[in-house]
Amino acid sequence: MKEMFKRAAVAALAGVMTAGMLTGCGEEEKLDGTQTVATVNGEEIPMGILSLVVRQSQAQAEAMYASFMGGTDYAIWDSEAEEGKTYGEQAVEDSLQQVELMYILREKAPDYDVELTEEDETAIADAAASFMAANSEETLEALAVTEDQVKTCLELQTYQERMQEPVVADVDTDISEEEAQQSSFTYVSLSTADLSDEEIEAKKEDAQKILDAMKEDPEGDFDAAAKEVSEDYYALDGSFDTNPGEETETDGEEMVSSSAYPDEVLDVLRTLDDGEMGPDVIETDTAYYVVRLNEKNDEEATEEKKDSILEERKSELYTDTTQQWLDEADITVDEDVLKTLKLTDSHKFSIATPTPTPEATEDADAAEDTDAAETSDSADTAEDTSADTVDEDEVLVPVEEDVPATEDAEEEESGETSEDASDAEDSAQTEEEEAADEGEAEPTVTEAAE
Repeated sequence: MKEMFKRAAVAALAGVMTAGMLTGCGEEEKLDGTQTVATVNGEEIPMGILSLVVRQSQAQAEAMYASFMGGTDYAIWDSEAEEGKTYGEQAVEDSLQQVELMYILREKAPDYDVELTEEDETAIADAAASFMAANSEETLEALAVTEDQVKTCLELQTYQERMQEPVVADVDTDISEEEAQQSSFTYVSLSTADLSDEEIEAKKEDAQKILDAMKEDPEGDFDAAAKEVSEDYYALDGSFDTNPGEETETDGEEMVSSSAYPDEVLDVLRTLDDGEMGPDVIETDTAYYVVRLNEKNDEEATEEKKDSILEERKSELYTDTTQQWLDEADITVDEDVLKTLKLTDSHKFSIATPTPTPEATEDADAAEDTDAAETSDSADTAEDTSADTVDEDEVLVPVEEDVPATEDAEEEESGETSEDASDAEDSAQTEEEEAADEGEAEPTVTEAAE
């Protein structure tokens, strides 16, 4: 059980502990993590805690951005978000509000019977100590964080997670069948966007061919009928609110449906019975549709809709409640101190995953087996929590742009060729693999490409 709590504590710092290389530190002023950046109801927030949360958010955002854009040569934080403020400055302010809320949640925790146990505190202390030991002095200096601040950050994030359910415990769970009822359908849509008049007419003729084929056999293979006309066409399944819901107002006066499907399509579908084809090709501003109603009352989709409605209500209640707490709290911010924390494109974070020792892996497996034996529910929770995390020995490695980042770079500076460096790298890799085979491999960090 203790190991489960330890993994949960480590999970709270997952973003920081998986942020691999702190590159391009440049000539920025040294951050003072002991300074008070804000107070919440009289309680001081040190800069070190805010620094951890900011770097955690930065690493997550950059990893997501890189997964979509590829590479590392991109600008995020220095771009202007609004007049006079960069995205980096905006992100720092958002992170500060997040930290302020965590302090409030910890303060409110007794009202909801939420507390940390001795096991929690021990696990958090162990995780904080491991974090400090795993990181270099340069990294800790760049983060401007102390071990006590790491512990506090872990505690705050643990309270934040555990307060989620109690805060929304009184949410309205009464969801009527009429509100949740879903109808399912199958359709083919042929886009007419950016086409000439002749091309649009050809699309309409294709849609009519699909409709004629399906009318001959309404229960037939919709996708096959579409591909008989063109291999580029295919059928999709969807669901929609059986009973029209409230419309939503845009910034202007126009009222629009909240559905993902055009009103012209829904209007036709709501006139059909189970298994019935739409009588005509449906024309919208951007496509032609051919539709078939499958079930007016799709029970599975309806249950999923109920879950969706409930989660939306919980989210709204949590947001409304916590925002009210923030509004009512006595919060002061030292703007001069806040400005000393820079989030710019000159440092980028990348994910690094170390190679665990065989002994550590065996210990982790044994701990998981013990947790599972104690309680299956706790094991499931631990598994879910650790799915997005990594081992606690993952580290932040600072690399300044004017310092060689790898042994290869040092060898190149000393006059060796790139071919020599490559041979040296291959040799080192072979030795590491042989050591791993013998069960003697030490944790390593995958260095980020500059």
